[in-house]
Amino acid sequence: MSNETHIIKTWIDNLLLKTGLDTDTVSVLDGWVIFIFIIIIALLTNVFLRWVVMRSIHWVVLHTKASWDDFLFDDKVVQRLCGIVTPVMVSMLLPMLGMAMDEEYRWLGEILTRAVDVYLVVMVVLFINALLKASFHIMECRPGWQGKPIKGLRQTGQVVLACIAVILIIAILIDKSPAILLTGLGASAAVLMLVFQDSLLGLVAGVQLSANNMLKVGDWITMTQRGIDGVVEEVALTTIKIRGWDNTLQTLPPHLLVSEPFDNWQAMRDAGGRRIKRSLNIDMTSVRFFDEERIAALVTEPVVEPLLRNVATSIDDARMITNLELYIRVITQYIDRHPRINHTMTVMVRQLQPTEWGLPIELYCFSENVNWVPYEQLQTEIISYVVALAPYFGLRLYQAPSSHDLKG
Repeated sequence: MSNETHIIKTWIDNLLLKTGLDTDTVSVLDGWVIFIFIIIIALLTNVFLRWVVMRSIHWVVLHTKASWDDFLFDDKVVQRLCGIVTPVMVSMLLPMLGMAMDEEYRWLGEILTRAVDVYLVVMVVLFINALLKASFHIMECRPGWQGKPIKGLRQTGQVVLACIAVILIIAILIDKSPAILLTGLGASAAVLMLVFQDSLLGLVAGVQLSANNMLKVGDWITMTQRGIDGVVEEVALTTIKIRGWDNTLQTLPPHLLVSEPFDNWQAMRDAGGRRIKRSLNIDMTSVRFFDEERIAALVTEPVVEPLLRNVATSIDDARMITNLELYIRVITQYIDRHPRINHTMTVMVRQLQPTEWGLPIELYCFSENVNWVPYEQLQTEIISYVVALAPYFGLRLYQAPSSHDLKG
C-alpha cells in the first residue's frame, strides 16, 4: 500500500505545484486533499450501495418464489451489510492520509483510524444482530419450531455479541490486544457471574426447556405453589410472561420452571380429551336389594327406561342385585352413550373407600371438547343428571345436615 500511497501523494504534489503554490504550502495541503478525496469516495460508495445494490437485491427477492429470503434479505439486513462496505473502504484508504500528512497532524490520522475501526465493529455487530433476528424469524415460521422458547436463545446470542463488541471497542480505544482484556475479565469472573446471575440461569433454563420440549408459547401451565395459572405468552432470557385467566400478566424467571414442578396442560389439549373426575357420596343406609317388582316399576319410568334397555336386569339377577349396583350400571350406560364424551379414552364409574361421609361413587371419563367453557358445561350436565337420577333408585346422596334438616 505504501507504493500506491507514494504515487498518489506525488501526483497530488505535482498537481498543486502547477497551481503556483510553494513547496511548504503543498506539503500541508496534500494531506487535506487526500482527506477530502477519502470523504468523497466514502459518500459515493454509500450512495452506490443504497441506490443500486440495495434496490437490485430488493428486486431479486421480490421475484423469487421462496419465502425465507424475504426475511434473510430484509431491508435492515441488507442495509447493515452495505454499511460495512463503506468503513472497510475508508479503513483501506486511511494509511494514505497518515503518510501524506505532516508529523504535527499525524495524531488526527490516528484518531480517524480508531474512529473508523470502532464504527466498523459497530456496523458488523448490527449486521450480525439483524441476521440473527432474521434467522430466528425464519425458524419461528417453520412448523417444527413454532411456539418453542427460542427467543431466549436469540437474546443470549445478542448478549454474547454485545460483550464481544464492547471488548473489541475498548481494545481499539486503548490500543491494546483483546486478549489482555479477556485475561482481566477472567480474574473478575466471580463478580461477572454475580452481576449476570439471572441471565446465566435464564440461558441454562432456556436451553433445557427447549431441548426437552417442556414448554412453548401458547401452552397452558399451572404452578400451584407460585399461584401461576395461565397461558405462556413469551419466553425470554430472564423472564417468562404468562397471561392469567383474569387477563393479568404474571412473570417468573425461567429457572423456576426447571427447578420446581409445574403442570403443562398442552398434552391434554393435543390428546383431544379433558378428564372429568367427580365423586358423589351415597348414604349407605339407603342401599338395599331390588326385587322383580321394583325393577318392573323402574322400567315404566320414562327417564330411566331408555338406559335400562341394555342393562342386565333378569329375574335371577334381581334377587341379588342392589339398587346401588343397578344405579352404577345405568350411569355407566348414560356416559357410554353421551355424544360429547371421548369414547376412545377410559370411561368408568367406580366405588371408592367408604368414609364417615358415606360411600363415594366416582365418575371417571374424558370430555371430547377440551376448551374450558364446553368442558364445564358438560361436567355440570352429567353431575346434575346423576344427582337427579338417584331418587329413582331409592338412593340418598349424603350431605352435611343443614338448618332445613334440623327443622325436619
